[in-house]
Amino acid sequence: MKAIQFRSKDEMLLIQDAQMPELKEGYDIVEASHASINHRDLWISKGKYAKIKFPIIPGSDFCGYLNGTRILVNPGFFWGNNNAVQSDDFQILGLPQNGCFATFVSVPEEYIYKVPEHLSDAEASALPLAGITAYRALFSKCKPVAGETILIHGIGGGVALHVLQFAVVFGLKVFVTSSDDHKIEKAIQLGAIHGVNYLHSDWDVELLKESGGFDIIIDSAAGISFQKLLNLCNGGARICIYGGTQGIIDGLSPQKIFWKQLSIFGSTMGTQNEFKEMLEFVEANKLVSIIDSISAFTEFETVFKKMESGNQFGKLVLKIKE
Repeated sequence: MKAIQFRSKDEMLLIQDAQMPELKEGYDIVEASHASINHRDLWISKGKYAKIKFPIIPGSDFCGYLNGTRILVNPGFFWGNNNAVQSDDFQILGLPQNGCFATFVSVPEEYIYKVPEHLSDAEASALPLAGITAYRALFSKCKPVAGETILIHGIGGGVALHVLQFAVVFGLKVFVTSSDDHKIEKAIQLGAIHGVNYLHSDWDVELLKESGGFDIIIDSAAGISFQKLLNLCNGGARICIYGGTQGIIDGLSPQKIFWKQLSIFGSTMGTQNEFKEMLEFVEANKLVSIIDSISAFTEFETVFKKMESGNQFGKLVLKIKE
């Protein structure tokens, strides 16, 4: 079979011939149709991901075929019995197990689900990791009430766009930020009320004026801008962090946290039950993952470069099956 492999820190990702996965008890071998790229794959390709091993086939999100049935996979394996936090055995498809950037993929059978009928193969491949991360952050952690006001800080990536879609359908008043005015315009077309460019020095002042404050904030950046998010919070607001692209949070005021009675959550991936609920929510509301582009499997290098540039709006998808 063909696979994108990362063989050592000194080598680039390459499409190479690879051995077919071994059929193990409790696993199925799925023929991949389409796969989508996550930032996780980018970090792995740079050798900067925790507990990386070689050789490895990365990739966590895909749609494929098993005995003629279209399937997708919950890429978070072995969560454990505690819904509040993943177990020490938890792992994500694509490391340490070989992932889905290959013509055939081995996955534990309990994590396989039928694709919602309204989704194409490409759309289905863009859903799992971003969808479950967005669902847990918004619904399980922040527990929204219809009519509340939410800020999605940094729109354009897969998780943020799924939060946007989920929030609009649920009946929240959605605001967004981005460093790209074009992305803000697209988010408004998808149902956001207003957006601001966070490269402007007074972006938080404008947001507060337009929104009146936020009940929920979903953030993937952290870093120096996080302090401004506290200023935007209404009393009793909830903030959920699922990423840290801007690094360590400096200058955090504990007084604002306790006086406003704020709740700050961390979240990553989700449980099997949350994945099922997410799929049901997507199917009931006929939601479709936002895709930036679909590229040939052989064009993966160009796609990874686009991921690194941050210019995409939606998921970057590779077509694996010819």
